[in-house]
Amino acid sequence: MSSLEINFDGLVGQTHNYAGLSSGNVASTLHAKELSYPKDAAKQGLAKMKALKEMGLEQGVLAPQQRPDVQLLRRLGFTGTEQQIIEKAFRSDPFLLNACYSASSMWTANAATISPSSDTADGKVHITPANLVNKLHRSIESNVTGRILKATFSDSNIFTHHQSLPHGDFFGDEGAANHTRFCHDYGKKGVEFFVYGKSYFDPSRPRPKKFDARQSLEASKSIARLHQLDEGMTVFAQQNPDVIDQGVFHNDVIGVGNKNVYFYHEQSFLHKDKTLSELNLAFGGDGLELVEVKSVDVPVQDAVTSYLFNSQLISLPNEEVVLLAPKECEKNSQVFNYIQNVLIKETCIKKVLYYDLSQSMKNGGGPACLRLRVAVKKAEVSGINPKTLLTDSLYQELDAWIDKHYRDQLSHDDLRDPELLTEVRTALDQLTQILNLGSIYPFQI
Repeated sequence: MSSLEINFDGLVGQTHNYAGLSSGNVASTLHAKELSYPKDAAKQGLAKMKALKEMGLEQGVLAPQQRPDVQLLRRLGFTGTEQQIIEKAFRSDPFLLNACYSASSMWTANAATISPSSDTADGKVHITPANLVNKLHRSIESNVTGRILKATFSDSNIFTHHQSLPHGDFFGDEGAANHTRFCHDYGKKGVEFFVYGKSYFDPSRPRPKKFDARQSLEASKSIARLHQLDEGMTVFAQQNPDVIDQGVFHNDVIGVGNKNVYFYHEQSFLHKDKTLSELNLAFGGDGLELVEVKSVDVPVQDAVTSYLFNSQLISLPNEEVVLLAPKECEKNSQVFNYIQNVLIKETCIKKVLYYDLSQSMKNGGGPACLRLRVAVKKAEVSGINPKTLLTDSLYQELDAWIDKHYRDQLSHDDLRDPELLTEVRTALDQLTQILNLGSIYPFQI
């Protein structure tokens, strides 16, 4: 094996809560203000990591953000001690406090866009943290995300780290949730596929009417330039604005690809035939497996509520193609019927495994949201911080760390508890030692 893909999953943070901050994300708004279970959430995510490792795949771990972000509240005019600031925000502007407590960095598909060395002109792996400017609670992540990524992919001879794009909706960038790579082999040159929802410099392109389109064409093109991608192997496509209005806030809610397989809904794109033609042309005209799901089999609404397309599409060491789906796909009769009677019987995807990620799902993130994909040549693995690669001992250490530092449940009122801030910092300080990350958090600097 000369190359591989490593899934780096985000650890769910201690402040995992349901605040309903993400308009356009149906699950997020539906479960707003419900009681959350941070310990269960973290253990569900860790169990999925362990499962992939046991399948023979390499699995990595990305640290969560420091929350609450008290510095943001200071910038917005709240004064006093940290405890006083939290109480003032709780009483006068709970939305801001909720944003500062958000554990949304758990969805590391939004953390960055990564291009492997085989796709880039200088032969290095390029990494650009997403600016996530469309939502306040995510727009405050990029600086610390950049530090985490640099501490994880630490060899500058192998990895090139870029700054996030300028903060402004013109260059709204949501990371790998709108980026897919197709290839025959992870170490060979591949097709990089960018999906956007809007263009600021071309007003003729239609936009959704109900919800915001988060990814801009301008951002996608900027990342392609930064990563020195081959124009002939790079495809840009506009997401169907109608499905954005139905809750498809990222392209990974309605399509997922791996190697030469693309599993997607027929309503994914504004110009589907043109998009598929360009993908086939860039791929070489042969070998791209297009698994299209018809609306009659799975309506968009069922795709959104079940997160069928936010599943992980993986290739096992024996080349078997497997879909890792949330248990919600089993519970949705329309989706389960399609999986059993069409997907497994008629396509190259012959196995579907179901995982309990209910804590993440209630906040709008499925299996694919929880991971950032990193394709590397085997020789490049040495440039990754080895302490961030999952082993049996690291799994046990992280499981014990969660037991020690996470609360069983968290309510909206708990966010005013000053002890929570102390608990988070104590835990993160220990985590940076476990993962050998150095001083990456503001409270450590």
